[in-house]
Amino acid sequence: MYSSTFIFRAGQYDEEFHRLDQQIAEAARVIPGYLGEETWENASEGLVQNVYYWESEEALLQLIRHPVHAEAKARQARWLEGYRVVIARVMREYGDGRIAMRNQDHPADHGEDHPA
Repeated sequence: MYSSTFIFRAGQYDEEFHRLDQQIAEAARVIPGYLGEETWENASEGLVQNVYYWESEEALLQLIRHPVHAEAKARQARWLEGYRVVIARVMREYGDGRIAMRNQDHPADHGEDHPA
C-alpha cells in the first residue's frame, strides 16, 4: 500500500479552486487501486493534509498524471500559501479493530508486537 499526502497552508479559495479540488477527488476515486482518503487539519500551524491511499505506486501515478491534477498544480500559488507532498510506502497498518483498515486484502497487524 502507498500513501500520497498533500500538506498545504490555505490562502484564498474561489470557485475555481473548489471545482478543481472536487474534480481531483472524483478522478482519484475511480482509479483502480484507490483505497480511500482522509483529511486532517493542524489548526495551530494553519496546515491541512489530504491523505490518499493506494494499492500500488502505479495507481498513485495515474492521479499525478491526470490532466486536472496538472492544472491544479500549475495554478496552486493562486490559492495556497505553500505546500509539500509526501509519497510513502505503508509498511504496516494495525489497530484495535474499531476503525476500518485501508487495505483489507492483507491481514492487519493488530499491534501485538507494536503498541498503539
